[in-house]
Amino acid sequence: MNNSKTKIPSAFYRFLSQSFRYPEQTWLCEPYFDLLDSLVQYLDGDNDAHRLRQEYCGNRMGLEIMQIEYTRLFINAAPAVIAPPYSSVYLDREGNLYGRSAVWVKQFYHQQGFDVAGEGDIPDNLALELEFLALLMEEQQYEAAEEFLNKHFRMWFPLFKERVLSGSTNEFYSTLLTLVEFFTREES
Repeated sequence: MNNSKTKIPSAFYRFLSQSFRYPEQTWLCEPYFDLLDSLVQYLDGDNDAHRLRQEYCGNRMGLEIMQIEYTRLFINAAPAVIAPPYSSVYLDREGNLYGRSAVWVKQFYHQQGFDVAGEGDIPDNLALELEFLALLMEEQQYEAAEEFLNKHFRMWFPLFKERVLSGSTNEFYSTLLTLVEFFTREES
């Protein structure tokens, strides 16, 4: 694994994991947007993170808009969920939830000494996979992180990203997708 890749702090993956959970006022606040601003500036992003802060931070209407968009994209939309955040939907021929790739992910977690916390948690959820990468970085299991990224994450994330971008014009999620892509990309 490339030396620059091993220096990615687990906090970035944890931040991204939190970002793909249901939006709540408890975490969608000033410290969250401080880090988002820093990351976007670091990447010289075109996105105006300050505008995102104004739209969503401490703004009840902005939070409600984000919750509606999250639900529409990732949970429930007619006629179908736009971008289910589960790898098995993209990698398994059947396209079902908790398919073969979810079983593989769960086994990979176990091999590294981890397990999903909740009984009802589906292991191949994007937020859980990013949290897993954070844990691997904390434990300095860089080879395991790279293996997970190569054998699994990089195979499905571009398909997920494409669905989100084609199904939404929400700048918040497009910014997050750019960040996930940056922090999980293969080093050249």
